[in-house]
Amino acid sequence: MGLHAIATGDGPPLVLVHGFTQTARSWRRVEPSLPTGYRRVAVDLPGHGGSGEVAVANLDEAARLLGELGGRATYIGYSLGGRTCLRLALGSPELVERLVLIGATAGMADDAERARRREADEALAGELEAGGDPGVARFLERWLAGPLFAHLSADQADLAARLDNTARGLAASLRSCGTGTQPPSWEALGHLAMPVLVVAGERDARFASLGRRMVAAIGDNARLALIEGAGHPACFEAPERFGALLGEFLAEPLR
Repeated sequence: MGLHAIATGDGPPLVLVHGFTQTARSWRRVEPSLPTGYRRVAVDLPGHGGSGEVAVANLDEAARLLGELGGRATYIGYSLGGRTCLRLALGSPELVERLVLIGATAGMADDAERARRREADEALAGELEAGGDPGVARFLERWLAGPLFAHLSADQADLAARLDNTARGLAASLRSCGTGTQPPSWEALGHLAMPVLVVAGERDARFASLGRRMVAAIGDNARLALIEGAGHPACFEAPERFGALLGEFLAEPLR
């Protein structure tokens, strides 16, 4: 079973990949600000939206399915989507013409930290399963009240798009593709040869720091853009600014 996607427009493809608890529909807020002349392909990751029944063993499998759907394209991934796009770029670089990573990481280097994150995600997965689909709305309300998202407006949080998810799908995503399952790939970043734009919100100190570290590890083909006044979901908080940054990035000639 392949991934579900929503495609609009014509031209070179931009593959848009959402974060945990979001869906392809979450990009509706951003798409009007994206550069024109491109085909926008918004993907539902495994366990989310129309791909809720797609089971994967790990992030590499999710990346393989993403590459099968998107083909050669510019891949734009936020958070979980960014980690998935990064795995695709490392494993199948021929498919990634350009790479945009928003609020993403190359993984936790510390084994104990990864283990603690897996335990925390397992607890969340158990909570989702115990509440079933009727409990998804309550889970999402608590998720959006967390430190990364509490400052968002209702429009920016877009609860309606997140309600397309099921308890079973979200629990499976946590277990198979949570941050604690991501193999650290810092040493491999220098092998990325495509142009890379790393984006973080200026107010998201942790991911701004991770972004600086990723750019330094990738090399001269990467650059960092911090979006002023934004937090972790920077592209959804400031779609116009993100769209302008993306337009500048896409206008740069390929090497």
